[in-house]
Amino acid sequence: MFQQITKGIKISVQTKYNGSSYRNNKLYHLFNYFVTIENKSSETVKLTDRFWKIYDSLNNTEIVSGEGVIGQTPILKPNDVYNYSSGCFLESNIGAMKGFYTMINMENYEQFKVIIPTFQLTTQPLLN
Repeated sequence: MFQQITKGIKISVQTKYNGSSYRNNKLYHLFNYFVTIENKSSETVKLTDRFWKIYDSLNNTEIVSGEGVIGQTPILKPNDVYNYSSGCFLESNIGAMKGFYTMINMENYEQFKVIIPTFQLTTQPLLN
């Protein structure tokens, strides 16, 4: 599991390899990632946007950005936890993702970024 805390918001990510599949006559590896967002701060926050960089070992990089996550813009009160899962396709069997969420403090309407830690996407666990 990969974890990071930014301004009291804890992001935890777990990954799972889901096999391979052909799309447009190309072989792709399917990965799922499971994200837990915990509000450990004393203020209510709202997730408004996401930004991802998705890398694979074939030197391909994909940028994904947009409003919310999986069609939602969750509001988290202190101690609230929000979970979601999503996925991506890579041409190679090894990759990584990183990014950030844009959030708004609902008390003073200050916008801030919450770092999503870099995490590996691999078909098999790698040893350092």
